[in-house]
Amino acid sequence: MSTNKQILQEAFAGTARGDGRAFVGMLADEVRWHIIGTTDWSETYEGKDSVINDLLRPLADNFAGSNIVEATRFVGEGDTIAVEGRNLSVTKRGPAYPNRYCWIFRMAAGRVIEVTEYCDTALIERVLVRPPREA
Repeated sequence: MSTNKQILQEAFAGTARGDGRAFVGMLADEVRWHIIGTTDWSETYEGKDSVINDLLRPLADNFAGSNIVEATRFVGEGDTIAVEGRNLSVTKRGPAYPNRYCWIFRMAAGRVIEVTEYCDTALIERVLVRPPREA
């Protein structure tokens, strides 16, 4: 049986190659993802559908090619794991997006039920474009 840390390590091995399928697959249907700050992206996304449709898909639409995210450190045991990482993507508009992250993952039954994301919000404001949401 894999530990929560191993599950995250395997998922981030995929995102480092630009393949987010395992990452999305480990999200629980009821996941809550909170991005700190006051950017257009800063909010709490409630549920897997919202995380995919309101966060991950619009984020990926900013990039020329795959969204490449590399995890550099995993700390924690049990149901709470902190992951330090960095983004290695380039936007369609040209600028690189070298954001640095610290995510706090809370797990249950091998799935992510909560994420709190700490990142460079000034870089988000400067580089990413948030598409308007459909009503």
